[in-house]
Amino acid sequence: MHIPDSMLNGAVCPVTAGLGLLGVTAAAVAAAKNENKPNVARFAGVTTLIFAGQMVNFPIGGGISGHLLGGVLATALLGPSFAVLAMGLVLTVQALLFADGGVFAFGANLLNMGLLAVVVGAPLHALLQRRSLSAPRKALLMAGGGWLAVMLATLAASVELAAGGGPAVVKLTAAMLSSHAWIGLGEGLLSAALYLALAPRLQKATNRTAAVRPLALAGAALLLSPWASRLPDGLEASAARLGLLSDTPLFAPLGGYQLPAFGQSQISMILAGACGVLLTFGLARLLATYLQAQTAAKHI
Repeated sequence: MHIPDSMLNGAVCPVTAGLGLLGVTAAAVAAAKNENKPNVARFAGVTTLIFAGQMVNFPIGGGISGHLLGGVLATALLGPSFAVLAMGLVLTVQALLFADGGVFAFGANLLNMGLLAVVVGAPLHALLQRRSLSAPRKALLMAGGGWLAVMLATLAASVELAAGGGPAVVKLTAAMLSSHAWIGLGEGLLSAALYLALAPRLQKATNRTAAVRPLALAGAALLLSPWASRLPDGLEASAARLGLLSDTPLFAPLGGYQLPAFGQSQISMILAGACGVLLTFGLARLLATYLQAQTAAKHI
């Protein structure tokens, strides 16, 4: 679902960049004003888990794979404004460090995977706060929300690709939705399982312990990543069928999730991913600490 720069042309990049900037700015303002912020460890742990989770592709059949997007999960665990900030951090690290998603296409990717996911996740977040909801009902809500978020992101990406010089939007949408409907099922199941595994613990966790379980799951995803599916994801497969793929080389320090000194190997991917995990965790801690300090300053 990460759109590279080579797939978008014309006004699509600046328009989506503007929309993404507006969304992040609004989220930052809302997060700063929020009196019920997630603690620093919770925000950093969940953000890091989403980064690591996106490294693990799962096969869906037909020579295609998918991976967790995580926007609905982030919204359910952190709240809407902090979910946007978490997704923004993840996408920034991916684009700049790994060339996973284009720099000029950053606004489109943030809009698709972050802002639209929050549109779905925000009402879910409100519903999940009700104590009367049973665990199976929460799982069903998360599964449905995860699937719907993937469908919305796919529809938006299809419109962007068509407007950016690709095939007709109807042709693109049909090709993209047919594969992403199955990816959405995986997203829904993962979102439900991770929410049930994390939410009860995070509600009771202190700033010292809130990151423990998310980081343990992130570590598991990191170690699993070299053995995950190497099949093209839904966007790549659709782009190949429609002639949208480009051979333009993309430079990034750890492009392809490989550490250059170790070549193309399993240990290279783990070490490169570990760099991304550490950077994401550190940036998330810095941002959450700053926002917490803003709240504390207001109460002095």
